[in-house]
Amino acid sequence: MTKPSSLRSRLIVAVATGFGLGNAPVASGTFGALLGVPLVLGFAALTLWWQVGVALLLTALAIPICDAAEGLLGGKKDDGRIVADEYLTLPIAVIGLPLLATFRQSPLNGLILLGTVFVLSRICDILKPFPARQIQRMKGGWGIVLDDFFASAYAMILSHGALDLLRSFVFPLTSRG
Repeated sequence: MTKPSSLRSRLIVAVATGFGLGNAPVASGTFGALLGVPLVLGFAALTLWWQVGVALLLTALAIPICDAAEGLLGGKKDDGRIVADEYLTLPIAVIGLPLLATFRQSPLNGLILLGTVFVLSRICDILKPFPARQIQRMKGGWGIVLDDFFASAYAMILSHGALDLLRSFVFPLTSRG
């Protein structure tokens, strides 16, 4: 790989690689997805329709960033160092969840819910349920990002179900004391 020379190229690579988190020797996508946690917390303060709109905007931003970075990093298909797709689509997984309300009621329960969403998002990204795996075959930024978009949509559905389970079985345990 040749080092990107222009400021614009360096900025694209920095954003695409999660400011270096994508260079982790193992689980680069998981390390990169950690950048999505602050996005998720800010995102959770929005109303439902703003969440949907911002999620679509972040996804749309990720496509050209990942596309350009793929070329700048040597053209390898879905280079593992590119993690903007992970962190810019993570907020999709919390659409409609009462994350901030849960944090206000109990910071521990908020952390448990946030951790659950993060793990479910990573599992869905790794397993790539239909149509994520098929979409990943698309070229450039579209293939890099849209599989994560669908994986995060699956994680959102699972997270809503997980919230019911957490409320029934886990949160009551954390309120004892």
